Amino acid sequence: MLKIVYMGTPDFAVAPLLKLLENKDRFDVIAAVTNKDKPAGRKHIMTACPVKQVALSKGIKVFEYDKIRTEGVSDMRALNPDIMVTCAFGQILSKEILDIPRLGVINVHASLLPKYRGASPIHYAIMNGEKQTGVTIMKTDVGIDTGDILISEKVDIGEKDTCGDLFIKLSDLGANLLIKALDLIAEGKAEFIKQDEEQASYTKMIKKEDALIDWNKSAVDVFNLVRAFNPVPGAYTFINGDMLKLFEVEPSKGIGAAGEILDCDKNFEIACGSGSVLVKKIQKSGGKIMNISDFLRGNKFIAGTKLG
Repeated sequence: MLKIVYMGTPDFAVAPLLKLLENKDRFDVIAAVTNKDKPAGRKHIMTACPVKQVALSKGIKVFEYDKIRTEGVSDMRALNPDIMVTCAFGQILSKEILDIPRLGVINVHASLLPKYRGASPIHYAIMNGEKQTGVTIMKTDVGIDTGDILISEKVDIGEKDTCGDLFIKLSDLGANLLIKALDLIAEGKAEFIKQDEEQASYTKMIKKEDALIDWNKSAVDVFNLVRAFNPVPGAYTFINGDMLKLFEVEPSKGIGAAGEILDCDKNFEIACGSGSVLVKKIQKSGGKIMNISDFLRGNKFIAGTKLG
C-alpha cells in the first residue's frame, strides 16, 4: 500500500482526493497539505479551502503553509511518504521537498502538456477556442509544469462549455487518471517521457481585469471570453459607468461600431470588431444573474449607446 501525502487547495483538487480515499485498499492518504485559510465573501470571514474541508471531514491530518519550501520540510520528512501528489496546489516545491518521497512527486495538471503550463490552463483553453484539452499526470520538478509526462488523456470541449463545465470534466478525468498513474508506479510499470520544450506555452494567474471585454475583438473572441470567465470572475463591460457582467452570449452577424448596442428591445445585441453577440444571461452590479428577457423588462437602454 502506497503512503501518500496529497497537496491541493481548490475545488478542482477535491475529486482526485476523494478517488484516492475510495481506493484505500491500495492507497493510504496519510496527510493533506493546503494553503492557509483566507478571508472570503463580503464579510471577509476566514475560510478553509475545499481540500482542507474534505480532508478534515474524512479524518485526514492537515498541514497548512504559506510557503511549504521553507515551513514544511521537517514535517514532510517526519511523514516519510512513499509518494506525494500535487493537484492545483499553487506553490512551487523545492528540491529539498521533492527528494523526500522514495517514489517522487507527481502532479495532476488540467491540460495536455506541454501546452498551457501554469496557473490557468482551463481558462486559456476556452479563451483560445480550443476544441480539445485534457489532463496530464507528470513528474513534479522544480520548474512550472516542466516535469516528465507519465500519462495523459484528451477530452472534447463542447461548443458552449463554460469554464465551470470544463472544470468538472477535467477534475473527474484527473481523479481517474491519477489512479491509473499510481497503479503504474506501484507495479513498477511507469514510463516517463520528456516534454517537448519547443511546443510549450504558459498561462498566467487570472486577474479581474483579464475579464474586461474588449469589444474591438471578434464576436467569436468575445463569445470565448465570456465562456472562459463563467462562473468567475464573470466577463464584464460598462454602460454609463455601471458594470454589467455577461454570463452567456451567442455570436451573430450584426454590424456596427465596436461596443454599440444594436438592439435592446426583445434582444440585446452588441456589435463587436467583426460580427456581434446576442446576450442571453446578464448581471447588473449588485443584482442577480438573469435571462435577458427578464433583464430587459426592468432595464431600459437606448440603441446606439456604446459599452466599454
